[in-house]
Amino acid sequence: MKGARSWRDKKAAAVCLAGMIAALSAACGGREEKSQNLLTPDEEEVRVVDLFSPMEKTDPNSENVARNAMEQTVCLAEERLGVQVDYMTYTAEDYQDKTYDEVTIERVRNDMDDLYLLNPDTILALGAEGALMDLSGLDSAKDLREIIKIANTVDGKLVAIPQEVVAYGLFVNKDLFDRYGLALPETPEEFLECCRVFKENGIETPIGANRWWLENFVFAIAYADLYNGGDTEAQIAALNSGERKYSDYMRPGFLFLKELIDRGYIDAEKALVSEAIEGERADFLAQKTPIVMAYWGAANADTAYGAPDFHMEVIGFPSSRGQMPVMPMTGIAVGAGAEHAEEAMEVLDVMVSEEALRLYAETNKVISPSKNVEVGCIPALKPLNERIQAGIYVLGSNAGMKVEQWGNTCLIVRELLDGATVEACMAEFDQLQEEALAGK
Repeated sequence: MKGARSWRDKKAAAVCLAGMIAALSAACGGREEKSQNLLTPDEEEVRVVDLFSPMEKTDPNSENVARNAMEQTVCLAEERLGVQVDYMTYTAEDYQDKTYDEVTIERVRNDMDDLYLLNPDTILALGAEGALMDLSGLDSAKDLREIIKIANTVDGKLVAIPQEVVAYGLFVNKDLFDRYGLALPETPEEFLECCRVFKENGIETPIGANRWWLENFVFAIAYADLYNGGDTEAQIAALNSGERKYSDYMRPGFLFLKELIDRGYIDAEKALVSEAIEGERADFLAQKTPIVMAYWGAANADTAYGAPDFHMEVIGFPSSRGQMPVMPMTGIAVGAGAEHAEEAMEVLDVMVSEEALRLYAETNKVISPSKNVEVGCIPALKPLNERIQAGIYVLGSNAGMKVEQWGNTCLIVRELLDGATVEACMAEFDQLQEEALAGK
């Protein structure tokens, strides 16, 4: 494993979960770590809860506002409950390593930890296996936004609760758009025209991409009408029954991505082997590429895009209904076979309590999963926030769909990057749907 630390360790470590950078560092009283054979009897009686989380590679020792957010909620739980939260960390070194999701699934199935920070695809997979505790009885679950319950309820059980609502958008260099007289794009056609103008003016690759987040383009185009047309439940029911095909929804988004690749607006070879942010951050900050995609919290973090030397705005992805935020759901879960399940449930209840979520949201300036917590956002995020507050967005993960969305779409987009045809990609979706309908 790449790292093991106490939450009170002085060395800071950062976490990047499917897009979310939050730090797992320590400052809960400054207790020095001690060798186990030197523990006093009192210290041996401290209840310990183990948490497994990813760790950011970009610059884990940099200071940023995100670093304090999760840390403060853990400290609150430690102080209130008299427990100690220790954690294991992992991040893939490159595209050849096991992904964080693969490692997480192995650890949950083998009951290696108590609490887990999970991506949406693993939430659905492990929830369907019965490997995660039902959190719906926690006091903190009562005030969750409905969108959280929809996305993270599997077989009637709420299996994960996030500390923020992760929203993805396009981070754009507004100065470059203004230089070439371009309005920020609303539709796929307008987006293509902007890329054409950039390319003709010497910007070699208008879109900085990585192997994780290009599926957001697909979701925005595929599900703009499904989630904003007034008949969401009926359309999902048709998909789950087989009356409608997922491939019919996905095809326009994949055709759009293929056009971006074919025109050279995306460097497919580079994207296929690039980790999130690492592959595109330098060129975006150096104003060599005007467009990247990332999650809300990246606009606040200096380790991502929190301090550009230009006017940055975060907008939704192009769709038939205009700029469209994409919102997958991460979450913290408790393993069904956790050794310290009772203590873990208590810790999580504090970490996602209204008090803790307010602390988290105000520190990290993010959208809270609690309907009782509202905070402002930085100016760069206002375009994305306005759409979300108006109820205009698509879900990148939905446990009510029989075919898991976030992980499967990400993997099939990678096949497109690697040279697969759009129709071959659609065949993958058809196969997934057939297997889901057959109960495989």
